[in-house]
Amino acid sequence: MKKLLCGAALSALLAGSNAELAVAQTPKNTPRTSIALKHGAHDLGKRTDPMMERWRNYGLGQFLHWGVYAIAGGHWEGKYYGGAAEWIRSWREMPKDAYDNLYKQFDPKDFDAKAWAKQAKDMGAKYMIITTKHHDGFCLWPSEFTDYDVSNSPYKKDIIGPLVEAYDAEGIDVYLYFSVIDWNHPGYRSVLKTEEDREEYEEFKEFTKNQLVELLERYPSTKGLWFDGTWDAAWKEQAAFADELEAELREMVPGLIIGSRFRPDDYGNRHFDSNGDLMGDYEQGWERKLPKTIEDVKGNDWDCVMTVPENQWGYHSDWRGHVKTSFELIEMLVRSVALNGNFVLNFGPNGEGGIRKEETQLAAEIGDWMDVNHEAIYDCGYLDWEKQDWGYYTQDRKTGKIYMVVFNMPLNGALRVKTPDKVKLDKVYSLQDGKKFTPEEIHKNEYFIHYNSEEKIKSPMVIVIESTSGEEGSDQVYQKAKT
Repeated sequence: MKKLLCGAALSALLAGSNAELAVAQTPKNTPRTSIALKHGAHDLGKRTDPMMERWRNYGLGQFLHWGVYAIAGGHWEGKYYGGAAEWIRSWREMPKDAYDNLYKQFDPKDFDAKAWAKQAKDMGAKYMIITTKHHDGFCLWPSEFTDYDVSNSPYKKDIIGPLVEAYDAEGIDVYLYFSVIDWNHPGYRSVLKTEEDREEYEEFKEFTKNQLVELLERYPSTKGLWFDGTWDAAWKEQAAFADELEAELREMVPGLIIGSRFRPDDYGNRHFDSNGDLMGDYEQGWERKLPKTIEDVKGNDWDCVMTVPENQWGYHSDWRGHVKTSFELIEMLVRSVALNGNFVLNFGPNGEGGIRKEETQLAAEIGDWMDVNHEAIYDCGYLDWEKQDWGYYTQDRKTGKIYMVVFNMPLNGALRVKTPDKVKLDKVYSLQDGKKFTPEEIHKNEYFIHYNSEEKIKSPMVIVIESTSGEEGSDQVYQKAKT
């Protein structure tokens, strides 16, 4: 084994490593204390510092699930595994020793960090999340604290470093995924039943801390940590340890962004503490699902991480069931932004380091749409106007421009818009070609925007509204028929 403890002093790490990260977090409101908690939410409300504002305005992100499980690709000795590919080691048909030796085959000759980053850039992604270590414990960086890492594979070279460098060069912020579960470490336990369990778990906790410190030391431009595998009963007992560790990690990188999955409160609750307050900088409960209304997100920042098939994150060579189309994914993206969230699309590279053709095609199609319509996504969020069946509104947080993203064009081409009181539609035009529309006022605070075109709409279209004179609508509207 490599060395077991990290002797670096946390207080000296990474000071000034990134000018944007060096902005301290703006304090939020004091949490309520209906239940006294030492390790619940320490602040209420949204962060307002520049790093969190940047996160809030990403719109679209990319997730990369990659590890030795990609070699198996959801199969073993001719048998099909129907679960998520990265969980194949837990399958009864997968011999544990065989899986634990797959790293000896890990030699991804097609891996090209710059090509991955360029594809993400062309798709329109503003941030990326990469699995540094999944539940199997295999590390994609050369860790000083385990031999089960990429340096001992045939590939031998660091994976995470080149990815961070390539994505940074494309202007895409990097977030590091880290699984607390580690099936390879001898001290890992899902449940602490005996005193021996607890003693060995203490070693595991120190190992976990050392690896997280190591990652932030090695990759100081990291913008945040994305945690997984924190649902075990053993980890739910570690409220004090996790709370202290989170504080240390935040001290290392001022402005570091950590979601709601990392630490439990005093009673083992995750995401929300025993008072119902969010723990972390944003809610991570929207995995492969989306909120329906703005009330569902409870005023919190949030993002949705989404797979292309139903539940495949790592590479599975055999996708079965429904596979999402680019327009489905674009609608999920727009819906996320319309409800003040971000949308993160998952990719699972194969064992050779290649992005599968289906994902490549989807990335290109999404990129084509984003190339024209990104103005309705970046820096945008919720608009408090009544939603209509044609699609979604978004609003630019900086300019105030309103975007109608149309997925369902009415047969008569009449797009209904209902505005709040004292709002008048002044300037309405197509984002794609600048074509102007003259809204027809049909009732007070209610308009039709007539889209008349001989061309069939082939993708979701965007209409821009630069409204708002602050005046009430015209009195020149038709009266209702009188009897």
